Amino acid sequence: MEITFYQELTTISLSGELLSDATCEKLLTASEIELLPLLDAAYQVRKTYFQNEVQLHILNNAQNGYCPEDCHYCAQANSATTDIEAYPLKPDTEILAEAERAYESGAYRYCIVMSGRGPSPKRVAHLAKLIRTVKARYPIEVCLSAGLVDVESAGILKSAGLDRLNHNLNTSEAHYPKICSTHSYQDRMDTLQAAQTVGLACCSGVIVGMGEGIDDLIKVAKALRQLEVASLPVNFFLPIFGTQLVETPTLTPDYCLRVLCLYRFLNPQAEIRVAAGREHHFRSMEVMALYPANSMFIDGYLNAEGSTASRTLEMIRDAGFTVKTNSDDTEP
Repeated sequence: MEITFYQELTTISLSGELLSDATCEKLLTASEIELLPLLDAAYQVRKTYFQNEVQLHILNNAQNGYCPEDCHYCAQANSATTDIEAYPLKPDTEILAEAERAYESGAYRYCIVMSGRGPSPKRVAHLAKLIRTVKARYPIEVCLSAGLVDVESAGILKSAGLDRLNHNLNTSEAHYPKICSTHSYQDRMDTLQAAQTVGLACCSGVIVGMGEGIDDLIKVAKALRQLEVASLPVNFFLPIFGTQLVETPTLTPDYCLRVLCLYRFLNPQAEIRVAAGREHHFRSMEVMALYPANSMFIDGYLNAEGSTASRTLEMIRDAGFTVKTNSDDTEP
């Protein structure tokens, strides 16, 4: 493929235009499209909006298990037989202590994640109080993932100082019934639109490798573009024993990197996070994810371990990137 092809990808993305579905499919499947120039084209878009900075997130699994939903990929689902440590919402003191550790570690954003369909009004008030306390004590952004949320609840959380509400679309509307039956794609979309109604920034992304087609990945990327999400986590499915979705996805490092490039071209201004599965599926090419993506988790995920913080920081710095801190400075 001529170099002008890759240059045009960058130009189209930076101009705010959308790549055609046919071009998107080619980026993921065509052998004549070489990976390194594709990564460079995506990097030119990433660099325009985020320079060489990497935002680090620490995830607090604040409530584990006891979930009535049947998301087929999740170890916390009511249908899962996975041996996990189930526990109710952690005490406030523990959540606040973990916020302090996140801040002191240099994380840019502290992500509080809770299992369940969605919070009750009483739980929303409790979370709002927690968020106010975290924001008063530490100059760190807070993201909350608490399930389905309506406009009233989103407004309360926004007023408390919540920076972002996370609710992943996970897959396309057409593929969604194959991964969950207790709620719909539209339920998830309604939550994101409720957040946007009150001016709350949204974090929403995808899980790659759940039996979806390439057209599903393209549709999700474009739906997230239409929503103008601020943050877009791209997860790569990790089979967990005991869940309904146990097939090992045929994901290669090359394909995973192409997916990240596609999502960068289609969502040029979004913080794109290479999330769960990066250590497993990218293998020796993990560091290359930083060319299209500008964000990652440190210290693991919900029910899967990740790399140690020290290894992640070393990888970032060795590649010449800098860590964006909660004081908006960068460290070498």
